[in-house]
Amino acid sequence: MLLGGGVGIAGTQQQGKVPRIGYLVLPALVDPPSQERQAFLQGLRELGYVEGKTVLIEYRSAAWNRELLPDLARELVDLKVDLIIATGLTVGAAKDASKTIPIVMVGPDPVGTGLVASLARPGGNITGLSFGAPDLGGKRLELLKESVRKVSRVAVLWNSAAPGSEAEWKAMQPSAEALGIKLESRAVSNADEFTRAFSDMSRKRPDGLITIMDSLTSSYNKIIADWALQARLPTMFGYAAAAEAGGLMSYAPRTPDLFRRAAYYVDRILKGTKPADLPVEQPTKFEFVINLKTAEQIGLTIPQSVLFRADKVIK
Repeated sequence: MLLGGGVGIAGTQQQGKVPRIGYLVLPALVDPPSQERQAFLQGLRELGYVEGKTVLIEYRSAAWNRELLPDLARELVDLKVDLIIATGLTVGAAKDASKTIPIVMVGPDPVGTGLVASLARPGGNITGLSFGAPDLGGKRLELLKESVRKVSRVAVLWNSAAPGSEAEWKAMQPSAEALGIKLESRAVSNADEFTRAFSDMSRKRPDGLITIMDSLTSSYNKIIADWALQARLPTMFGYAAAAEAGGLMSYAPRTPDLFRRAAYYVDRILKGTKPADLPVEQPTKFEFVINLKTAEQIGLTIPQSVLFRADKVIK
């Protein structure tokens, strides 16, 4: 388990008191920091905060052991942090640990998972940003079908323990039926289960693979992309970095942008605004990325009509 001590960032001061932020994550903390963490820190700097002078950050990482999350969340509460940054599975742990400390989330479908009452009026102590709506899975399925027209069976790799992932899995069903596609669930709940999922797909090979993004699946994007490349399997991800790492395609908001925007929520809360009065924001811009190098390696020709629609083509 990687525990971060007080790492300075920026903030506002209240009667000389240095605010303290808790930053709770499921993945291991890495150096250099992830794109998301760098974007969050950049967002704070853009708001005029001085690292180490006006705000401290207490990092807590479960290093992929989600059973540690409740204890880590309670550690932050015991430290009397002024707010907690949480994402994915960590949002629920933070919520269970405190009903009063403000929580700024970056996560999926907060309404569907019961984290907030509504986007416009979240209520309670949670606000922040959503990755998007569950119907994005249907859009990804459509793009995969347009790109690989022979697709009739698609495996869906998703984290059954992640808030919002089940909602996206269910929301994909009508789109799959309309497109004449049979979906095959490949649910995982921890890192060890990826091997089983890959083995299942090797035995019963689908025509394509879609992943539902959460902190677990997104952190294994490179491994998933490498396995699919070896299996010559077309892939569609909900995370742009996955296509850049060798996946065939991605359709997703830019998650670093969401973390950068999270700094705005931190700023507002530290200046006295209640989380209940800050509407949850959803992304309005999505990026469609196609990796032509991967397409060539798996022997696939992407239709020109699809290439024209891509925001980024990797050659």
